[in-house]
Amino acid sequence: MLKGSCHCGAVRFEVSRPPEQVTSCNCSICSKRGALVAYYKPDEFTLVTAQGQSTYRWGDRMLGMNFCGTCGCWTFNDGPDWAEDGKSIDFAKRKLGVNARLFDDFDLAAVPVRHFDGRAM
Repeated sequence: MLKGSCHCGAVRFEVSRPPEQVTSCNCSICSKRGALVAYYKPDEFTLVTAQGQSTYRWGDRMLGMNFCGTCGCWTFNDGPDWAEDGKSIDFAKRKLGVNARLFDDFDLAAVPVRHFDGRAM
């Protein structure tokens, strides 16, 4: 189990395992927030507290981008997962993208970084 929280501690979460890799995306929002994202299935993620959490939805509004309304840290995304073909979206499955920079006591430098060209989508 790995724990994490926003800067002020109002939003706390746990994941069932450390990430095997993290993703750096260059899309319009990811490049501005500067996070490294670790992906989890819904049953691998627990939201422990969400005091003052807010959700931002942009564009097609499929993805809920959650952040702390007090300190402003982006905490996690919640949205549909990719289909097995890797090219289409499966709306029956969810995937959470967690801000791996918020994990407590975790050596993020030891995890490989996958670079994703979100601007090309």
